Parts: sequence; C-alpha cells; structure tokens
Amino acid sequence: MPQKSDQPSWVKEFRKAVKASTPKGWLVMQGKKESTRVQIRKDGKKIADITIPYAWKESDWPDALMRVKAAAKAYEESEQKLDLKTCFNIAHTVSSENEINWEESIQAYREFKKNRVKDSTWRSKYDPVLTNVIKAMKSRVKTPKNGPALVKVALKQWQEGTTQRRHMRLALYGLLRFLVQEQKLESTWLPPSVTDKDLVTTKKRIGYPLTDAQILRLLDSFPIDDVGNKWRFAFQCMAVYGLRPEDLRHIHTRNGGQEMWSNYEKSKGGKKGNKTEPRRLYPLLVHDIDGPISWHLKEQLHICEQEGRSMIPTLGKEGNAAAACKTYLSRRKVWDAIKKEIAKEKQELTPYSFRHRYAYYGHNRPKADGSYRAPKQIADAMGHTLDTHLLSYSRFQTKDLASAFDETSLLVKAAT
Repeated sequence: MPQKSDQPSWVKEFRKAVKASTPKGWLVMQGKKESTRVQIRKDGKKIADITIPYAWKESDWPDALMRVKAAAKAYEESEQKLDLKTCFNIAHTVSSENEINWEESIQAYREFKKNRVKDSTWRSKYDPVLTNVIKAMKSRVKTPKNGPALVKVALKQWQEGTTQRRHMRLALYGLLRFLVQEQKLESTWLPPSVTDKDLVTTKKRIGYPLTDAQILRLLDSFPIDDVGNKWRFAFQCMAVYGLRPEDLRHIHTRNGGQEMWSNYEKSKGGKKGNKTEPRRLYPLLVHDIDGPISWHLKEQLHICEQEGRSMIPTLGKEGNAAAACKTYLSRRKVWDAIKKEIAKEKQELTPYSFRHRYAYYGHNRPKADGSYRAPKQIADAMGHTLDTHLLSYSRFQTKDLASAFDETSLLVKAAT
C-alpha cells in the first residue's frame, strides 16, 4: 500500500491550501470514482460529508479550492446552522471572475509598469497577450477559472520555443503575479511554473525558400477583388523586397517615388537594444519562363500614397502581421498543396518563406555581369547584421556544391 508520503505534490498543496483558508476541521479527500469529497470534523468525529463536482486530479483542484472556500465562508456566516449541501449551493453562485474587472486590472498593471516599459514595447510585447486575456475572460463558452487555465488559452496562438511566445509569457506571468501580490487576488491565479517547453530553442528552423514558380502559382489563386488585390500586393512585396510581415506596415516611397523604404525597427540580435535602422529596399524580381516580371510595386505604392489610400491589407495589432498573413494563406488551397509538397522534404512553409526566397536568390542568382552579391550586401538589404544573416542563411551561400564532390561525375558516368 502506498504511504501518505507517496501522495502527489498537488494533493499536499490542495490540502495545505484548504487548511490555511477554512476553519479548523475542514478536510478534502478522494471520493468514489475519482471524485472529490469534503468533510467537516469536530473533536475527531465527522459531522458533515459531501461529494463535490470536481475530479480528484491536479487540473481540478484550484477550482475545487475556490468552491470549498466559498462554502466554508457561507457555513461560518450562518453560524454553522446551514447544512453543507446548502453552503455549496450558495458557493456555486460565487464566481471569482465576476470579482475581477480585467480591463481595469490591466490598466492598473500598465500604471505599475509605466516607468519601466515604453509605450511601443507595451504595444508589441504586452497588448497582444493581454487582449487575449480579456477575450478569454469574457468568453461564454469556457471561461478560465485559474492562472494555469488562463495561461493555456492566452498563449495558444504562439508556437512553443519561439521568442515571441517568450515575450508574451513574461508579460502574462507579470500580470498574474501583480494581481495576486498587489491586488490581493486568490493565489490560484498565480501562473504555472516554467518548464522546458517554455524555453526558447536555439536551433534555427529550416525555413523553406519559395520558388518563383510556386509564388506565381499561389498568387494566381488569389481572388480578383479589393481584399485579394491587397494581399497579392503584400506578398509580392515580401517576395521581391525580402520583407518581414511586420515590414508591410512601414513601407513607403521617398525621393518623389524613386525609392522604396521600410521604417520598421527590429532587434538586430547581438548587443541588447541595438535595432535596425530605416532601410532602403532593393528588388530581386520574380521570374517566369520569359524572364523577370515587373509588377511596378514601387510605382503602385507611390500612386496610393498620393491618393491617400492604402495598398496594404488589414494586419491586426502591431506584432500580429505574421499571424494575419498565416491566416490568409491557410485559406488558400494552393498554399496547403505547396505545404504538403515541401513537407515531404522535411522543410517548413511559413509566411517568412517569401523572405527566405529573397535570401536564396540573393545568394544564388548571379547579377547581370555574372558575379555574385557579397553576403554583407544581402544582409544590409534585409536589415540584418552580417552575423545574424549568416546564422539564418549561411546554407544559401555555397553555390554548385555538388560539382565540388563526386556527385556530378557519377551522374555523367552513369549516363554514358
């Protein structure tokens, strides 16, 4: 038989929390069919016993604790005259989320952080996840009842192991700790412990560079309407100028429409706080069977600027442009078909595959004079430091590698 010391750690935490927040004699234990039982004992004798609608498992105990505390409060306020079932029925109407005004709490958190977090940082690294918090807590389907449940819902859109998810997690954990420590919320709203899944992976994903043929095939599938045309223009710019999705918000023309620029500031990597400067954009045109295609992107953008209208589709809040691009692409059957094709090669298709295309052709497509671009030129054009660029795109630099080994000669020999 397992000893008491063999109990899971969450059981000990549950019982410790009940003991600390209810009158003497209140106990919780496992009931029949993995249910949760509550007993009240006095002078060693059981005076009340009830099974409550929570499973005896780690995911349910924070919610069960809140119900037990509310029932204990009702029991004491009645001077122990109400029976336990009635107390738990009263507790059923007590909902912690009704006690929290999440908009006001987030605003209080913003005030708390105002001297340490700039408005631009708040918009990019706090707003996206805190917006998810408000949305989750207003949901009528399944409202989170504790910190771990809220974290699971609010962080769902960001992939584990990414820097973006780490930023969102830190912001959300900070909010929850603030609410418990400064605004005296229940400790059940504390965030869960950080696990290995929360760590940012240092291994770079093998991003797939779309081919020109795949890009043309995809763009041909877009609808011919205002929304479709704006998305077509956006992805054309991403492919031809090597843009990040967030760059789309910041592109503009200068010098009377003769130059195209991006004012997007992003961390360069390396020294903390070092960000990219506004950069002039240089095209690497998409080719079809007849050669380079000029979509006149710079000219189109300049005309729209003069007319006061936008060529860029709706991208959501700052920091969410990649997600908006991914959502639109996921609705295209051709995108799904290309994704399945390249999955067979163990590579990953993402909205950044347009930018990867620019890097690939930048390194591998010769200039008009037959020479190749220096890696520093491509890094500057893409808004990278050279070190950051080589970390991400060094695999594109070696040209005609097969001819340096025996592969080509073996193919020739086989053919003869």
